[in-house]
Amino acid sequence: MKIEREDLEWAVRENLLSAETAEQLWQAWLERKRNVPQFNFANVAYYFGALIIILGMGFYLTVAWENLGGGGIFILASIYIFVFVMIGQHLWFKREFKIPGGLLVSIAVCLVPLAIYGFQRMVGIWPYGDPGNYANYHIWVKASWFYMEVGTILAGLLALRWIRFPFLTLPIAYSLWYMSMDLTPLIFSQEQFTWNQRCLVSFWFGIVNLIVAFLIDRRIRRSQGDFAFWLYLSGLMAFWGGLTFMNSGDELDRFIYFLINLFLVLLSVLLRRRVFVIFGSLGIITYLGHLSYRVFQDSLLFPIAISVVGFLIILGGIQYQKYSSTWSSWLRRSLPQFLLQLLPKDH
Repeated sequence: MKIEREDLEWAVRENLLSAETAEQLWQAWLERKRNVPQFNFANVAYYFGALIIILGMGFYLTVAWENLGGGGIFILASIYIFVFVMIGQHLWFKREFKIPGGLLVSIAVCLVPLAIYGFQRMVGIWPYGDPGNYANYHIWVKASWFYMEVGTILAGLLALRWIRFPFLTLPIAYSLWYMSMDLTPLIFSQEQFTWNQRCLVSFWFGIVNLIVAFLIDRRIRRSQGDFAFWLYLSGLMAFWGGLTFMNSGDELDRFIYFLINLFLVLLSVLLRRRVFVIFGSLGIITYLGHLSYRVFQDSLLFPIAISVVGFLIILGGIQYQKYSSTWSSWLRRSLPQFLLQLLPKDH
């Protein structure tokens, strides 16, 4: 629930709060949220500038850097990391500019794979053969990127212990997602592997990622910063991607796929995480598309039946909006206490 200044003014007019109390509340909330990202020009500039640096030093890195050699790349990337960390910690601890300071440290973490790549290029250590230029890191799935991903995750965790900045979970989550794709050759110890093997690794890796995100969500209140969002996103990308692109054996497997995605939609309500409903809805639409084009392709009534189901879902949403408080109270009374205690703390 978002509270604006007008809401407090309304409460004063309704004699629910005194004008003095309303002003004190508003000033206290402003102070508490001073370093929370808001949609204003300063914060947009902070994040936009950080994004440009991350893209420039990662996705858009030119081939000219390869001419520096492994040692040159390692030294230059290390200098960049040192500079960003020093300026970031100064802004965070000395100047109380939490957002730009945290973003600069996050940029330093995003440069860790480049430094590790330079070091590996310098000494010639690759877990599964030379992967080629660094520009391929964001394009090709290769097991030789594994050390770079592990190093980035460890650097991100170290930075999180140092400063509590939620955006730092982005490079960690991104590296975990990359790792879910690059692990397959290492796990099966073979260069040739089937598509289903890759999907299976992604599926189970995503589940582990989601469990870790849930544990973080339970441990840290979202009012202190959303440290679980990017982990939820990367976990769902790995889990849902592996599940969706795995070759299904028969219609029963596809129906189970539909039920899993339906569960994701319901889980989004329980955890209050919209990212679950996005992936769950995509999965349900995928299953309905399969029914339409394969199973009921000659049926005249199938589109009509689907339209009725969609209309009933809309009606259900209307009823939920009208009676959500009543249903929430009923759900809390009905669920076992141990299950309620498992939910994230802000519930």
